[in-house]
Amino acid sequence: MSKRLLILAVLMSAGSISYAQHLPKVSVDLEGRDPESSVRVIVQYKRAVQQRHIDAVVRQGGRYQGTLNVVNGAVYSIPAKALSGLADDPEIAYISQNRTVNAADYGAGTLTPDYKLQAVYANYAQMTGLNGAGIGVAVIDSGITDSPDLHGQNGYSQFGYGQYGQNGSRVVYAQSFNSGGQTTDAYGHGTHVAGIVGGNGSQSSGVYAGVATNVNIINLQVLDSNGSSTDSDVIAAIQQAIQLKAQYNIRVINLSLGRPVFESYTIDPLCQAVEAAWKAGILVVVAAGNEGRNNTAYTNGYGTITAPGNDPYVITVGAMKTEGTATPTDDRIASYSSKGPTLFDHVVKPDLVAPGNRIVSILGNGTLPNLYPANVVDNNYFMLSGTSMAAPMVSGTAALLLQQNPNLTPDQVKARLMKTASKTFPVSSVAADPTTGISYTSYYDLFTIGAGYLDVAAAIFDNSVATGTALSPVATLNSNGTISISNIAGLNVIWGTNVIWGTNVIWGTSVISGTNVIWGTNVVWGTSTMAGFNVIWGTNVIWGTTTPFGELSTPLIYGEQ
Repeated sequence: MSKRLLILAVLMSAGSISYAQHLPKVSVDLEGRDPESSVRVIVQYKRAVQQRHIDAVVRQGGRYQGTLNVVNGAVYSIPAKALSGLADDPEIAYISQNRTVNAADYGAGTLTPDYKLQAVYANYAQMTGLNGAGIGVAVIDSGITDSPDLHGQNGYSQFGYGQYGQNGSRVVYAQSFNSGGQTTDAYGHGTHVAGIVGGNGSQSSGVYAGVATNVNIINLQVLDSNGSSTDSDVIAAIQQAIQLKAQYNIRVINLSLGRPVFESYTIDPLCQAVEAAWKAGILVVVAAGNEGRNNTAYTNGYGTITAPGNDPYVITVGAMKTEGTATPTDDRIASYSSKGPTLFDHVVKPDLVAPGNRIVSILGNGTLPNLYPANVVDNNYFMLSGTSMAAPMVSGTAALLLQQNPNLTPDQVKARLMKTASKTFPVSSVAADPTTGISYTSYYDLFTIGAGYLDVAAAIFDNSVATGTALSPVATLNSNGTISISNIAGLNVIWGTNVIWGTNVIWGTSVISGTNVIWGTNVVWGTSTMAGFNVIWGTNVIWGTTTPFGELSTPLIYGEQ
């Protein structure tokens, strides 16, 4: 991304210029293309796609590649010179590049014992008899390799042979959305994620079990052998999950993937797709991203939440480190975990954090295990780190809550998870990169840990049923240099001013108010008090020549000490 493009994005974010004044209805990353070059785009229309819409694009040299009804959109390959003409079409709402989406794993690391369940008291779920049975979780990822850990708890389907997959697999449905056409895992990421959601640990006597050990998995494969996909493939998978909701009781979608944010979530087609799923009654859990160390934009990692984790509907999850112990009291944030607020909209993210560093789960086939054989555990498991691993911890927990009370809405599940999240943290912590030796300081503010640390037991034993929506709020930079949060678009969100819990319950007093507030009179924000916010809000634009999210396509292969 060019320096000019980044400055444009920040000016738009700050409200200095509008989309219509500069590139009406065309995303900024499509600007400056060679007019004779071909670009792949997603065109969103103001209403359902009709044949006449497709014909109009074809007449301008476009090639139709598929319809995405869930966002009133279609995918085309078109000459760049046709963009201006399409933007003049009053029936077109927005045109964006069909962007690359990548797995949100941070790579592998030195092998240590796995305490992901104990750290968030997930083992207490077993005492209640909750195991996710009957709940479907759609894992939109790199595919899933068959494993005994994903069969019925006793090695067969609880509903009998053949009810689900072969040999009683709890992977009840599989479909590929990329050109490879194979639903098995060619990268080694999707199997790992599925194991965290619902592996039963049968190959390790339960040591490496997932959160919801009898949940059903819907395998929607979008990532290729390099961990990459496109917006259109992911949107198509989300669309299919919505269509399959009733058949497989899909109540949760897990998205351990993401890409940089290029525009407001209100027009981003990937964000619009996750909102459609949410409104269809499916909880969407998204990895926050792994750019918390990225200081390219001089924000010390703030403002690096990736899409679609920037959408206020979804549950966006950051990564914690268990520190190799079963107790959560010594757990610390992973310094690579992306931090809010979101670009353009300044939505408060992440929503909460969960174990994501040095997580052991089911070994899949493909690129990652082949490249990093030292991270294979007992020939059946593999260790990875990243917010990719934290998100399925929350997805599995959501499945437990929905088994316990099938009537809960996505908003009610999100609210309960945020309310019951542990809010006991230090003011700051320091982590060392085991490869470079560089140390990183993390502060436990609203944009780093959200509402707190996932607490499965507290969520299960809580009986709160929220009313209203659970949209993540917006952060505002006040004229006196302080930060406040507010409702979105005037909606009566559950943590508004006149509600049952209020902000202190959702986020705790340490990150919202009090004398030690992170953004109070003594703002802890890197070496310069407001350096981060000056960039995020666009008042002091200092950009480098690369995207503030860094290169997402090449994972950094190590965990964190």
